[in-house]
Amino acid sequence: MVEFKKLRIAFALLASTIVFGTTGYMVVEGMSPFDSLYQTIITISTVGYQEVKPLSTAGRVVTMVLISTGITVGAYTIGTVLRLFIEGEFQRTFGRRKVEKRIAGLKNHYIICGFGRIGSLVCREFRENNLPFVVIDRDPAAVRDLEGENFLFLQLDATSEEALEAAGIARAKGLITAVRSDADNVFITLTAKGIRPDIFVLARASDEKSESKLKRAGATRVVSPYLIGGRRMAQVILKPTVIEFIDIAMMAKNLGLVMEEARVRDGSDLAGKNLIESNLRRDFGVIIVAIQKHGGEMIFNPTPEVRLEENDVIVVLGQKTDVTRMNKIL
Repeated sequence: MVEFKKLRIAFALLASTIVFGTTGYMVVEGMSPFDSLYQTIITISTVGYQEVKPLSTAGRVVTMVLISTGITVGAYTIGTVLRLFIEGEFQRTFGRRKVEKRIAGLKNHYIICGFGRIGSLVCREFRENNLPFVVIDRDPAAVRDLEGENFLFLQLDATSEEALEAAGIARAKGLITAVRSDADNVFITLTAKGIRPDIFVLARASDEKSESKLKRAGATRVVSPYLIGGRRMAQVILKPTVIEFIDIAMMAKNLGLVMEEARVRDGSDLAGKNLIESNLRRDFGVIIVAIQKHGGEMIFNPTPEVRLEENDVIVVLGQKTDVTRMNKIL
């Protein structure tokens, strides 16, 4: 975009030079508009054609000014145009326009602020699960990585309202802020909530002190990678079998085993039935780990008599194909 700004300036200077020369010859030499324009063009281009008519002293002064100015402006314009073609600026700009159109068409997507270690991992997980998202990051190094991954992104300051609006926050399902600075994460959260008070915001915190600030700013959930990482390392020593089971259930995609959640939709045939009557275990071979009731209550290891209601969320463990079939039924 900077190069295109330079190109506009170059053409503006060139047009000004042509206007100056044309007007000068008309006023000083009394030439017609066409003859004045012709004399100006051959003078700027230094092609050496014969003058339209012998010039007076004043006309020669205009010509000298025109030659010195025209050569400088012409060289600058040509250099700018060549640089645009050589560096592929045209291609990048048109490519960005296509990307912006794709972003404008997103709905129920996620906005990820920051493409560092955390943000990049989130993006890859979303891609594997076919979740639509757009990244906001202004760091040139991050932009190169985003281009290499072929992710949708905006090279803007995520703390600005303009960036969030360009990313489609009005249509977004949620926002994840994972920039390096906790202060920026707080500011992004405040900005997002100021635009859309109802949007789900997941924020990263580098230390425990920032968690309360992020929650006060309006973050729906706050995650501290360092705190989680430290606890996880301790649990590997204290409860290795439990951690291995969780890794298999959550990460081992090659085994086809997943821990997944499924919502009981409005009007589902399962609404009002208890777990025995639902036949989820018999029909899909899944293990029901927990049920989150519509009001927010979490029931762990639910008994067979627990009844399912509309908008309950069931947490199950099972084969991916079975869980997918169950989701369709629910």
